[in-house]
Amino acid sequence: MTAPMQGYSTIGTNNKETAEIFYDGVLSQLNPIKLLANDRITMWLSKEDKSVILAISIPYDGEVATTGNGAMKAIALGSHEEVDQMYAKAIKSGAKDDGEPGLRTETFYGAYVYDLDGNKLCFFNFGT
Repeated sequence: MTAPMQGYSTIGTNNKETAEIFYDGVLSQLNPIKLLANDRITMWLSKEDKSVILAISIPYDGEVATTGNGAMKAIALGSHEEVDQMYAKAIKSGAKDDGEPGLRTETFYGAYVYDLDGNKLCFFNFGT
């Protein structure tokens, strides 16, 4: 059986407005479609296939959003240069560095940051 929808990642935020500004800037090079799903959730979709790149949400249970130890959202990009650009946008927008862009294996090029709520992100490219 084939699932008609791709999976996606949602990360929590305690300040949706600030998080939207941060991700509008960081994800801008992907030229996404921004979808304000409701007053709690915002999603950024790929224009090519309408798949969800990332979603942010105020926690449904009304509790404070916290980061998960070991949890990370990884965003695949088309080249090392695109990784460098997205990393630079994130840092300029207030993200905390957790690993500058570089080769981690022979074919994996990645960069790591924490967003404004402490969520860990990886921007990566395989093999180009």
